[in-house]
Amino acid sequence: MGLHAFLQGLNNLETIDRAPGYFKYQQHSVAAHSFRVAEIAQMLGDLEEINGQEIDWQRLYEKSLNHDYTERFIGDIKTPVKYATHELRQMLSDVESSLTSNFIQNEIPKELQERYKRRLSEGKDDTIEGKILSVADKMDLIYESYGEIQKGNPSDVFLDMFQESLSTIKKYDEMPSVQYFIKEILPDLFKDDFINRDKLQKVAWDILIEDY
Repeated sequence: MGLHAFLQGLNNLETIDRAPGYFKYQQHSVAAHSFRVAEIAQMLGDLEEINGQEIDWQRLYEKSLNHDYTERFIGDIKTPVKYATHELRQMLSDVESSLTSNFIQNEIPKELQERYKRRLSEGKDDTIEGKILSVADKMDLIYESYGEIQKGNPSDVFLDMFQESLSTIKKYDEMPSVQYFIKEILPDLFKDDFINRDKLQKVAWDILIEDY
């Protein structure tokens, strides 16, 4: 028993496409998504820290880098399917947890198992690091969907992704990093001229206008 299976899984994540089943102008893998989320989480962590929040950086990096590692077992399931019912979501979560536990028990050396139980567990919790992960994950989805909309992808699913992601981020708008994103970063998305820019901008402001 060594770490070969874990390392091999990193290669597997490169072959798992995000938003499977939909036409996309640009493919995004789970591996690339995990890297981007870690970078975004780092930025958000900096913004929180300079505003007085204490950040456990090891926990933040572990959560963000590993948050989708377990998709090597079940893939990236379409969001409408994944969240179709609470029962289905719970079943998928149970399967993922069982496969992850078996993987750790069978493939991770005993002296490292507790560490990987921590790293591969659900990272989105009520800690500041868990909240940052939740926001960073949706920020990356905003940029993925924005890229498709900007290129003229006719599928409505990317507008739905953009809207759902921004709505989720707004739930964390007490965080200074989220306030910074909404006030300083989001407006830059609408500076370029592209088809559906006005529609996309209206969607964003309709979600945020009551507070911003």
